[in-house]
Amino acid sequence: MRPSLARSHPFRFVFIMSIVSLFADMTYEGARSVSGPFLASLGATGLVVGVVAGFGELAGFGLRYFSGTLADRTGRYWVAAFTGYVINMLSVPALALARGWPAAAALIVTERIGRGVRKPVADAMVSYAGSQLGRGWVFGFRQAMDQTGATIGPLLIALVLYLHGGFGRAFAILIVPALLSLLALTVAQRQFPTPRDLERPPERAPVSQQRAFWIYVAAGSCLAAGFADFALVSYHLSKSHVLPNHVIPVLYACAMLVAAVCAPVCGRAYDRWGIGVVAATFGFAALFAPLVFLGSSWAAITGVLLWGLGMGAQDALLPSIIARLSPPERRAGALGTFDGVYGIAWFAGSATMGALYDKSILALVIFSLALQIIVGVPLLFLAASRETAERPA
Repeated sequence: MRPSLARSHPFRFVFIMSIVSLFADMTYEGARSVSGPFLASLGATGLVVGVVAGFGELAGFGLRYFSGTLADRTGRYWVAAFTGYVINMLSVPALALARGWPAAAALIVTERIGRGVRKPVADAMVSYAGSQLGRGWVFGFRQAMDQTGATIGPLLIALVLYLHGGFGRAFAILIVPALLSLLALTVAQRQFPTPRDLERPPERAPVSQQRAFWIYVAAGSCLAAGFADFALVSYHLSKSHVLPNHVIPVLYACAMLVAAVCAPVCGRAYDRWGIGVVAATFGFAALFAPLVFLGSSWAAITGVLLWGLGMGAQDALLPSIIARLSPPERRAGALGTFDGVYGIAWFAGSATMGALYDKSILALVIFSLALQIIVGVPLLFLAASRETAERPA
């Protein structure tokens, strides 16, 4: 596609890639909404659930550095995108064949690996269009479509479970949105074979702003380590009988709906007002932990909705910050680097919270709040002040 033509259709590209995300999230978020109860039904403990969820994120996030850097060096963004999406999508319906928690855990981790391969590449391609439309808004819009799929998928799973179809049939039906996602990705590739043509002539960040980049990495890592994976949340809701199993995916769908509504609003607000929006959003979302793990059914419901706000903010706001700091020819690598460190922190936090859950739920809550509110949010302000101080006049 000629650069002049590409630059006249940035929203078309964002919209098609958002359709890809809608069907993808319908697939893997549908499965994720019941991964905790599913593993529990196969005999897994709280520690196993925490470690599996955390290790899946570690493997997926860890690969993002390599995937993003390789895509930047070769320019073969679509190869990485298709490879990741195929692994990501087909691992989910394969859960219908799992007969023990080790096999299920392997597929859950494989699904995360596929997402890790394609995520920095897809984010980088979308960010090129964001140079014209506003990066916060572009990531927010795509996240809204993500979470629309993440709302529909769990509701579909809930319906199957309500009709006594069982986990196996629930996972098997997700082959349909998985294939639709791959079809939409093919359409995007054919219409926009070189997404970098969507980028405006970049304003390159000075080398000294790498200090701000690494402080943002530290802030994101603290937020990740203190943010419980929904596998552990759903495990708690099921094991403690706060909510019945068939209601949990419905609640997860509601959390995704919150993310869908809030993501574009937060993204546009970030484009206009900056880091204060990010800090306030994450500080408020961090309150999910005491509500979910210490509260009754209504408190837990409120907490899961706040959890959804936090998930939406992670995928809409953090990539916007990193994309703004990185030049287009190194953007996938920068996003992958951020995600790699973020994933290590997610794994460490998930494993720690899984272990704490089996020992003391109160300690889990304190751990979560401390990392997010006491450490993570102040680091966001520190990074923003460093970025402002080092920006050329």
